[in-house]
Amino acid sequence: MTEQPPAAGTIAPAFTLPGDGGRTISLKDFAGKKLVLYFYPKDDTSGCTQEAKDFNALKSDFAKAGTEILGVSPDSAASHDKFKRKHGLDFALVSDESKAMLEAYGVWTEKSMYGRKYMGVERTTFLIDPAGKIAKVWNKVKVPGHAAEVLEAARTL
Repeated sequence: MTEQPPAAGTIAPAFTLPGDGGRTISLKDFAGKKLVLYFYPKDDTSGCTQEAKDFNALKSDFAKAGTEILGVSPDSAASHDKFKRKHGLDFALVSDESKAMLEAYGVWTEKSMYGRKYMGVERTTFLIDPAGKIAKVWNKVKVPGHAAEVLEAARTL
């Protein structure tokens, strides 16, 4: 079973995974910067698409706050490439098909729909400070207004 999500004030679990565009992305790539690390269930589903578009629309504001954005799901890197092209996304997406990072961040959980239990990603966002510590955690994210709320937290970090 999955661990609990790391708490604010703890060091963010390290990762190195395939990203969109054939590149490899690691947590250490963001050393010295603030990072919005958001986990979402699946490319091109309604809630996930809206969340990605909301973060993308605020990308320049996040940049002014010295903050990078990184989305993570268990979809393949090829799926991420298609998703980014289709919606004009201008930030990196990481593929965790093995679920190791999802488990390290405590977001691979048992879910239930129509009485059927299954494993899936719980929509969760972490704000990581320039030293690699988790500054804030949003669990069970509701998409409307979320990206703006994360931006406000990044501005005050």
